[in-house]
Amino acid sequence: MGIESDIEKAAQQLSLQLMEKRWRVAAAESCTAGWIAKSLTDPAGSTAWFERGFVTYSNEAKVEMLGVKPQTLSDFGAVSEETVREMVAGALENSRSEFAVAVSGIAGPSGGSAEKPVGLVWFGWQHREGICHLQQQIFNGDRDAVRGQTVVVALQGLSRLVCEITRMTEAP
Repeated sequence: MGIESDIEKAAQQLSLQLMEKRWRVAAAESCTAGWIAKSLTDPAGSTAWFERGFVTYSNEAKVEMLGVKPQTLSDFGAVSEETVREMVAGALENSRSEFAVAVSGIAGPSGGSAEKPVGLVWFGWQHREGICHLQQQIFNGDRDAVRGQTVVVALQGLSRLVCEITRMTEAP
């Protein structure tokens, strides 16, 4: 199984979860440059649950479209827990979605450092009611491999959050 089939499987699973609950999702992407949004809209019927996507490759776009604070970018950089936290919150603030996912990373082949190597990606998943999960991961491989793995993890994490909220809302 290749990365494309992993992405397709994750997107299909998420699609079923969101359609069942009539929940919507927004994506805020930097290093994947729209690949998450593309993957989310591949399943038929995605118009029912994919609300919007933000491709915020530049720092200016992160500030203007998602409300990331310039000071956050200055203090921590674009690839950081703090920036992704603001990106995912901004995606919810600027959409009608119940869920959002955000990613920012260094796909390579250049741009890495000792503190932030090529392959480092920060993820954020958040529900409108405030539950937020953040995670960093370091992937191996070339630029496409890093970006593809990022999409898989982003979709799987979103699916886990949807399951978590589903259990909470169905609890007696």
